[in-house]
Amino acid sequence: MTSPHVVIMCRYPVPGRAKTRLIPALGPDGAAAMHKALAERTVSTVRASGLPFTLWGTGGTGEAFTDWLGGLTHKDQPEGDLGERLLAAADSYPVIFLGTDIPDLKPSHLKLAAEALASGRAVIGPAADGGYWLLGLPSPADDLFSGVDWGTETVYATTRTKMDRLGIEPVVLEELHDLDRPEDLARWPDLQP
Repeated sequence: MTSPHVVIMCRYPVPGRAKTRLIPALGPDGAAAMHKALAERTVSTVRASGLPFTLWGTGGTGEAFTDWLGGLTHKDQPEGDLGERLLAAADSYPVIFLGTDIPDLKPSHLKLAAEALASGRAVIGPAADGGYWLLGLPSPADDLFSGVDWGTETVYATTRTKMDRLGIEPVVLEELHDLDRPEDLARWPDLQP
């Protein structure tokens, strides 16, 4: 099977437009700095895994993302909700989807996901807030991206229900925490800007 392609969904770190739920605790500049650090950490982790990746960006040009994160393949995220954007980014399979807000992401997580996909299985990493931090698909499963209340504590459960209906029994990775809200900051004091 072909090596999976990692899709990183990323916003350009513009103050007031990045990590907006952290603004009450960090201010616009601090929230943007936190997002910048998290995105850099994610890209570094994916590079260390050795898997090919494409950064699907929003809020900045391809040149701006390349100047910031170094040489990479960049594509612009289309309009639409997260499901529509993920579906557009699934332009080849097998695919692994990632955001940039999981400080504990390690190359080993990506290698486990790649192994699952190599065996023909889907893979999902549940997040402690009820979402997921990774989704890997060996082939198209478009129904997973519609009818999901994105950004809520029901995303993982809804996705697993949809997988069950489609006969998909995924490999489930360990639960990780994302860094989205002010109360999440205490978990990673070393990341404070």
